[in-house]
Amino acid sequence: MVADRQLTVGKIVGLYGVGGWVKIESFTEPRMAIFAYRPWRLALHGAEREVASAQGHEQGKGMVAKLPHCDDRDAAAKLVGAEIRVPRSALPKPKRGEFYWADMEGLDVVTVDGAPLGKVSHLFATGANDVLVVQGERERLIPYVTGQFVKRVDLDAGRITVDWDPDF
Repeated sequence: MVADRQLTVGKIVGLYGVGGWVKIESFTEPRMAIFAYRPWRLALHGAEREVASAQGHEQGKGMVAKLPHCDDRDAAAKLVGAEIRVPRSALPKPKRGEFYWADMEGLDVVTVDGAPLGKVSHLFATGANDVLVVQGERERLIPYVTGQFVKRVDLDAGRITVDWDPDF
């Protein structure tokens, strides 16, 4: 695991008012936690820019942010579509038995019998549980249900052990 890699925690999705404020979408839980992480790196069209501090709040059903040196609507418009990234090291250490999705991406997935299934491409949430997307000789969707399907996550070994039929 590389502690300094950049993780995408949100995105600038629109403009708010004329004073340089932007609408943002937060991928953090809770969503306001995005403002606790520093520094932000805004990534757009292959270029990145560091933002030391951003202030913001919930606005209706969304969120808005004010960025330093972004003082008018024209400056804010240039940022729409930018990903908001933070260093992995800025996130708090997860509790015992909890893992950040980003830390599981790229891990090998094997069955309890040692059969390789592939690597974790990404995860996504459903109403019932999260799902591991495993890319191997084919794509597998494995419910992230600890105890039942996910038996062990070993970040140091780079492996997730699952109780899953390799033919499924």
